Amino acid sequence: MNYAVVHTILSKKLDGCLSAHGISFSEFMILFQLSQTEGKMMRRIDLAEQIGLSASGVTRIVSPMEKIGLVRKEANKRDARVSLVKLSAAGQRIFDESSVSVNVAAEHVLAALSERRTHEMLKSLVAIGGGSVAE
Repeated sequence: MNYAVVHTILSKKLDGCLSAHGISFSEFMILFQLSQTEGKMMRRIDLAEQIGLSASGVTRIVSPMEKIGLVRKEANKRDARVSLVKLSAAGQRIFDESSVSVNVAAEHVLAALSERRTHEMLKSLVAIGGGSVAE
């Protein structure tokens, strides 16, 4: 239960700082994942797995992002049945700008912890997340 409460509090704080950039924390997570991949694109199912949502959940978030030009749909050259989500130049710009806000918010939240405790917490998150959380 403590994890759920902390997750909710942190999500609200991050949503608040990201609202100045016109995106939510879920949208930021999609931009983050796309920015980390070669070619800045991923299959929707892979994106869903990386951010912990269902494929339909990702589709519900990505559709409005496509409409405002943060991402675009790309055809898969190997398999026409699979659509890819690609980070647009506008999406990259919003990600770069919003990353500054997220880093400031994270530093503010983590200021209460020593460097050792922060490192231990990050190691625990990596262990719990199966390696999907970057150290």
